Amino acid sequence: MYSQLKGKTLASLTLGCKVNVYDTEAMVEILVNHGCSIVGFDRGADIYLINTCTVTNFGDKKSRQILRKAHRLNPNAVIVACGCYSQVEPEKIAAIEGVSIILGTQDRIRIAEFICQYLDGRKQADFVSSISNQREFEDLSVENMGERTRAYLKIQEGCDRFCTYCIIPYARGPVRSRQPESVIAEARRLSENGFKEIVLTGIHVASYGKDIKNTDLCDILKRIHGIEKIQRIRFSSIEPNVVNGEFLDTIASLPKICDHFHLSLQSGCNRTLKAMNRHYTAEEYLDAVTKLRGIMPQVGITTDIIVGFPDERDEDFQESLEFVKEARLSRIHVFPYSPKTGTKAALMANQISNHLKEERAKTMGEAGEYLANKFAEDNIGKKLKVLFEKNIGENIYEGHSSSYITVRQYSPHSLENEIVVLNPLRCENGILYNS
Repeated sequence: MYSQLKGKTLASLTLGCKVNVYDTEAMVEILVNHGCSIVGFDRGADIYLINTCTVTNFGDKKSRQILRKAHRLNPNAVIVACGCYSQVEPEKIAAIEGVSIILGTQDRIRIAEFICQYLDGRKQADFVSSISNQREFEDLSVENMGERTRAYLKIQEGCDRFCTYCIIPYARGPVRSRQPESVIAEARRLSENGFKEIVLTGIHVASYGKDIKNTDLCDILKRIHGIEKIQRIRFSSIEPNVVNGEFLDTIASLPKICDHFHLSLQSGCNRTLKAMNRHYTAEEYLDAVTKLRGIMPQVGITTDIIVGFPDERDEDFQESLEFVKEARLSRIHVFPYSPKTGTKAALMANQISNHLKEERAKTMGEAGEYLANKFAEDNIGKKLKVLFEKNIGENIYEGHSSSYITVRQYSPHSLENEIVVLNPLRCENGILYNS
């Protein structure tokens, strides 16, 4: 059946989050194993795989643009639209000229089968299935992650938080956890393929184990930690609620856990957090940060902040701004609020003007730049373990410390995928140098 794929050229493009990156890598691996060869997106491939994003209306628009571009590059190509936008609005995807296959956030493991079915009949096919009642984790797997030196390992799917600004529970469905044996098997394969750092990823990683028996996030951390060749473990994102006694005891006992956490915040103002339907307060967030610093004194705390949420007053924004300074966060990703069709927040009164959102984003961004630079400067002269990822030119290698500071180092021999202990001597624009 799959002989039709042999010799076909394949180009892929991922929009959105780290989970999407993982899902794309898994589907590409399936197709390569059936005989496809990877080419650059602009080469006019036989098959285009576009993993769409629907977090914002802009994500929808970008997804449509990429699909149209693929059709322009090769009008005869098999164009597969998959992912979150395909899941929630398949009819809009179907209306785009050239789209061959519409696939949502389930049944991606059957990607080769679906493409072969299309090649047999050359008729647009919609394979999007309902996600709301899904209870099983789709066991995609990845053995290699392209050119990367850190590997994403997806352990969980779905979300039941229902934040008022977020469409993802409708695009990804309820919480489903990957069976521990499958997680460990993939972690071992990745370690055997040379990956020294594993990033545990999912839509809501803290929910891991909630739906299956006899395991949880702490348990899976201990088991991955026992794999000899894995030297560093990170999380893509967690919430402050997960930072309880058991979690703190676990990370304190596992030296491979990086002293860096992407701790989700969104706002430092309780009034805004309540409107967002976030399940913690600013005080609880700060308590989690304090506890993490008690275990890991040099810990880096990165986060996301939304500015200009509906009805965010000037005093609410100022409260959020002062909070990030008080928390001494190491890096902030700032997002002006973007209404997303289908969410409660898009229908809220007192929507903020684009001008004011941009102004607030600029102010919050400047605060974030100051904090990132301050955190890096505070690590000058301290012992840092750096995983180097790439040569950026003239034998200058760039990587990240375990606390996720960008570090650069000159070396006449390759440092790629090497972990080196350094004492950085200077800082420029939040980047540490060893000379």
